[in-house]
Amino acid sequence: MDRRDFLRISSIAPASLTLPFAISSALAASAVVDKWRVYEVTTQVEVQKPAGVTRVWLPVPLTADTDYHKSLGNAWKAEDGEVNFAQDPKYGAGIVAAEWRDGVKPVLTLTSRFATRNRMVDLKGTAHAPDADSKVLARFTEATDLIPTDGIVLDTAMAITKGINGNVDKARAIYDWVVDNTFRNPKTRGCGVGDIKFMLETRNLSGKCADLNALFVGLCRASGVPARDVYGVRVADSARGYKSLGKSGDITKAQHCRAEFYAAGYGWVPADPADVRKVVLEEEGGKKLDDPKVKAIREYLFGAWEMNWLAYNYAHDVLLPKSARGRVGFFMYPQLETRDGRVDCLDPDKFKYQITTKELILA
Repeated sequence: MDRRDFLRISSIAPASLTLPFAISSALAASAVVDKWRVYEVTTQVEVQKPAGVTRVWLPVPLTADTDYHKSLGNAWKAEDGEVNFAQDPKYGAGIVAAEWRDGVKPVLTLTSRFATRNRMVDLKGTAHAPDADSKVLARFTEATDLIPTDGIVLDTAMAITKGINGNVDKARAIYDWVVDNTFRNPKTRGCGVGDIKFMLETRNLSGKCADLNALFVGLCRASGVPARDVYGVRVADSARGYKSLGKSGDITKAQHCRAEFYAAGYGWVPADPADVRKVVLEEEGGKKLDDPKVKAIREYLFGAWEMNWLAYNYAHDVLLPKSARGRVGFFMYPQLETRDGRVDCLDPDKFKYQITTKELILA
């Protein structure tokens, strides 16, 4: 057995996952005031058809703490395999990379603990957040393989934001355009692909979160507003009364990406137009845009996130360590390669994994 603990140093003392349950007293104390909630997520991977050297990669919670999300550590084990921790050099995405020799049945378990609290930016209040690093902001205005910022993307962004000044107002115009002009397609596999040029050229503005929120991000970037996808997974039921916006227990198919944009004085501002369309499609059998419940979540999700959700990373075009099959557009699902190539991460007959979650009660 290869077992290692990767524990991050942060503003709160991390918990060793080799202990039955240990959460720092500092976090426990702040939880009373700041309403931190602690979760444990376990990913169990079983490769059904290994061939030659087999490699698996798993995302871990954000490697840099924020004011709404803190990693409390990760632990992993791979029977008869080798496991290493790596980070994407551009975006800092945390990657657990496991490898098995030919003839071994690959099984990998990753357990992560993290703390979250609900997030809201008062866009009508005083703007006093410190300025972000200009290099970071430049990174999140760049084009990616799936999110170009020229051509039809630029033309669409300019049409939406014509005559509008300021990052908040531009982002709001784009957010409203995405909500009004897209729709969630229940037949889309997984969370979608996020190829926004194809969406705009074909005028097929449908999909799921990786499509709709990528469209928001790309249009923001093309209009000069730094923006980024945040890839993750739902970990608890919604406390806001929306059955469609939460998942607990078995969260194997609960992946969800969100979006952020940057505004001077406010910092990174949360948004999630894709979840507005999810409520329209799924909540109580479906609703219209003018339904009070839809209107309420539409206002809430421009500037706020309910943090029943684990954030993994902001990464695009990720080259996984030792991968022989090129980059992945984003890193939100477990990934697998064998001698025969990269395996479809959404095909349970070839790549079996289960992700489960539970909330840990602070002492």
